Amino acid sequence: MIKVEQLTKRYGSVTAVDGIGFSVAKGEIVGFLGPNGAGKSTTMKMLAGFLPPTSGSAEVAGRDVFRESLRAREHVGYMPENVPLYPDMRVCEYLRYRAALKGVPGRRMRERMQDVLELCGLGDVGRTIIGHLSKGYRQRVGLADAMIHEPDILILDEPTIGLDPNQIRQVRDLIRNLRRHHTILLSTHILPEVEMLCSRVIIINRGRIEAMDTPQNLRERIGAAGHIVLDAKVPGAKAAAAGLRALAGVATVTARTDGGRTVFTIHAAAGADPREDIFRHAAQEKWPVRELSRPAVSLEQVFASVTHAEEH
Repeated sequence: MIKVEQLTKRYGSVTAVDGIGFSVAKGEIVGFLGPNGAGKSTTMKMLAGFLPPTSGSAEVAGRDVFRESLRAREHVGYMPENVPLYPDMRVCEYLRYRAALKGVPGRRMRERMQDVLELCGLGDVGRTIIGHLSKGYRQRVGLADAMIHEPDILILDEPTIGLDPNQIRQVRDLIRNLRRHHTILLSTHILPEVEMLCSRVIIINRGRIEAMDTPQNLRERIGAAGHIVLDAKVPGAKAAAAGLRALAGVATVTARTDGGRTVFTIHAAAGADPREDIFRHAAQEKWPVRELSRPAVSLEQVFASVTHAEEH
């Protein structure tokens, strides 16, 4: 549904997006992540037809975003980071106005408005002035606006920004339900939301894509280079650390005392998993072991690893 090839955007001497390429299949929810200034919003604006590229190509629903802009926009619902609403209009008035601008036929408009009001949980506030709504409800109005013309693709830029935890959960549940009828490209800084919603993740940094895979595969890739924790009672931490360091597949060992026990942080060599050798060594030395584990890697750690590595 979305296909991007060598997409580039420059502002004078500054390159905001630098030759990126990716695709999003029908029915997917794909997370588009990156630090501030990485090029996320610029990319989304180009896909939505709001910004022209410097070079490259992009297609949505088989339509070229730049050569067939109006036809492409018929298939895209775009919700920007800061939703531009008219605070003096009532919710139904605003959605009716936006539907007319987007070419929704009059005979279909009433039915479509009822659909989005129900789907976005706005049925009780249809007659309410937008300026009187909470932040959470205003975000819902922005999402209803993006959906009013029945697009195949939703591009959502920080849809939960500024919401409290309960509102975030409600918007998350709403987005999850939308995948049955829409392909979704989602940008957010709330990484647990990405893990719960997205089938794939794209991480962009300094205008370039640095990682692209499922959340599980990204965690495993970073986790393979992660650390192992050994919590045991040893006669001497320094000698015990030296013994662990001598094992095959062990790169570095650090130790800290915790009461009468010692907690070792063991970093494995690339491609190695020395946990079995560590266990056998501890058994031979007759160390009482309380823990031997490789802590799970979160998407937040993946994000930090990918973006931090590119800054140095």
